[in-house]
Amino acid sequence: MSDNAVAPTQDVGSADDLSDQQDEQEIRSSKSKTESGGDSEDFDPWTKSRQLAKPDDQLDLTEAELGEEFTKVLTPTNTNVIRNLVVFSFKEGEYVPAPLPGNTVTLISYPGNSLHVDSEEARLQIEESDEIGVPLPMPNYSAVEAQEPVVEGDGEGDGESDDENKSDAGDDKQGDEGETEGDDQEEEGKAADGEQEAEEGDGEAAVEDEEPADQKKAVVSQGKKRKLINQFNYCERAALTFSYPKRSVDTQTVPPPRSQFGANVLQWVIYDSYLEDFEEQQKDSTKQADRKRSMQQKKLTDKSLQAEQLNRKYLKCWQILERMINQNIFDDIAHDYRYWEDSADEFREGEGNLLPLWKFQYEKTKKMSVTDIIFNPCYYDLFAVCFGSHDFMKQANEGYLCLFTVKNPSFPDYIIQTDCGVMCCDIHPNYPFLVVVGLYDGNVAVYNLRENCREPLYMSKGVNGKHSECVWQLKWGPDMNDGEINFYSVSSDGRVFNWILMQNKLWVTTIITLYLENGLVDGPDGTKLTLKSCGCCMKFHPIDPKIFLIGTEDGFIYKCSTAFSSKYLMTYNAHNMSVYRIDFNRFNSNIFVSCGGDWRVKVWEDMRADPLFIFDLGSAVGDVKWAPYSSTVFAAVTTEGKVYVFDLNVNKYKAICVQAVVPKRKNKLTRLSFNEKLPFIVVGDEKGVTTSLKLSPNLRVMVKPPKKQSYLDQTTLQIAKLEKLLSLVRELPEGTIVPDTATTVRS
Repeated sequence: MSDNAVAPTQDVGSADDLSDQQDEQEIRSSKSKTESGGDSEDFDPWTKSRQLAKPDDQLDLTEAELGEEFTKVLTPTNTNVIRNLVVFSFKEGEYVPAPLPGNTVTLISYPGNSLHVDSEEARLQIEESDEIGVPLPMPNYSAVEAQEPVVEGDGEGDGESDDENKSDAGDDKQGDEGETEGDDQEEEGKAADGEQEAEEGDGEAAVEDEEPADQKKAVVSQGKKRKLINQFNYCERAALTFSYPKRSVDTQTVPPPRSQFGANVLQWVIYDSYLEDFEEQQKDSTKQADRKRSMQQKKLTDKSLQAEQLNRKYLKCWQILERMINQNIFDDIAHDYRYWEDSADEFREGEGNLLPLWKFQYEKTKKMSVTDIIFNPCYYDLFAVCFGSHDFMKQANEGYLCLFTVKNPSFPDYIIQTDCGVMCCDIHPNYPFLVVVGLYDGNVAVYNLRENCREPLYMSKGVNGKHSECVWQLKWGPDMNDGEINFYSVSSDGRVFNWILMQNKLWVTTIITLYLENGLVDGPDGTKLTLKSCGCCMKFHPIDPKIFLIGTEDGFIYKCSTAFSSKYLMTYNAHNMSVYRIDFNRFNSNIFVSCGGDWRVKVWEDMRADPLFIFDLGSAVGDVKWAPYSSTVFAAVTTEGKVYVFDLNVNKYKAICVQAVVPKRKNKLTRLSFNEKLPFIVVGDEKGVTTSLKLSPNLRVMVKPPKKQSYLDQTTLQIAKLEKLLSLVRELPEGTIVPDTATTVRS
């Protein structure tokens, strides 16, 4: 009976399904009509054939040409891919073809944290947390499975509840609040069919199938909506800030003092008050005018400062360009300056020569004489040249100090102009921008090359604050205990001054006054007078800064000390005329050389009255200097325009190089200076021209260490070479007896 009862219900359900499908198709067609406007007349004009517009110049083709087919094949082959590329395989030990890349090109790839609601991972999260972010779609059941709960339900209430669930699911799936009339009719029809099927069915079958029907119901519980986040790549953070409690602050001030004032207001009081107010207004207006003027002056000064800074920048740029142009013009001389080696020195022993390089001159100093030359102790290519006059009857009204560099021989880098001739200068060894100059009128001046070369940083003033005659030589001294910078000067007035650079002025102290040892003469009134000696040059000891030598116009050399101002430590009867220059040996401080107007150059040893070597050059010797690279080499210049280079280790009797630099009758050489780093010298003449000369290899021979003492440095070898030479020329001490030797005497 159960089989016969169930079979007709299944047939009825299939017929009802067919009727439901027909109703759904009608509803869909009605929906499509309503969505598209519901009028088929709007679509008719598009179905009608339209006449195509044909241009006048279109080419007419025949039927055969129109019917001809052109085949075009589109392939996914990428022509830009290299197909014969091979890669070495270390596994197989040979070259194998590289795999071709795919045709897919990824334009953008952006990883996200959200999951699709239909994905498997999203469904698993929903099942675990019972929460969803958006409504899930209904499961796709077949038509028979969708109708089974309706058939097997009991009563009208079950059918209605099923219909309500279906309508709720339909609402969630469509996402629209409003429903069409076709949908309402469809639901009502389905509810009526469900009631009829429930009345005809058997109660026992409904009871037996109640549990599986409840399992197949897809009832979606409305949970809390949230965004589905990948649980492996998500974190939440929360922070709670501290809220400060409110508080009230009260303050109490002292009431202002009160006072009573009473007066009679008269006409003249009002008039006076107006006058006072008018005067105050006038003062305010004048103050504002003064402020405007001061502001304008500040603006002008600021503009001038900016212009000066720009000019300095432009000047630096032009100097660099000028150096580049000069290096290109004098390219051959620049190569000789660095790399020239005279190959002829290999074939002539004991002789050398000088190669002329650049000539440095300034237009305004062509008629002046070079009075001093000194190299900068920090920059080996920069040297200072003083311009003045040795002729006391022809003194110019101006003097110059020019600093030249080997990089730019055409124009000096720094120019200092003075009111009289510059006779000497010196550059500070620790502060290479400080230059002190001695003038012909007895004044001294200190210049700072970094700030301004037009005005001196310090200048001697007053009659008692300067030398009374020409300043012949200057020398920076070591800093004092308080850190004050100082220098020494010697003049023809017979005094040696120590100048200290104070905060705003120069403080001068007399170190020693030069007197002749036998200079007592009778005065006009019968008193005894002590004659002064005129200082010409000065040289400090390289090791002991308190000891210095002074050469005088009488031909004497006095050894003095800054600690004693009353007497000399030693007196050398050096020359018959003025002593022009003194210089200490670089490797042995007990050896010094001197030159004078008596045509002679003498080599002395400290505390020895007689010279070790005497050289007669045939004319007045203007300057002499020891070489910085050798203990036995020194050079001298004469008024005949010749340069003499001596090497006592090679020849103890004459110079190994004699070379004329300027014409004998027209010009004279006055000063000489060795470069501290490179083998070249600079000489100056009376025409204001400074010439640079490079020494040949024979003039700068280094000492070769012995085979067993190859570890010795050049300084030790130079000292040993000089000591060996001095041992041959030193005289025996007094009281020694020379043994007699057999000699032949003519009868």
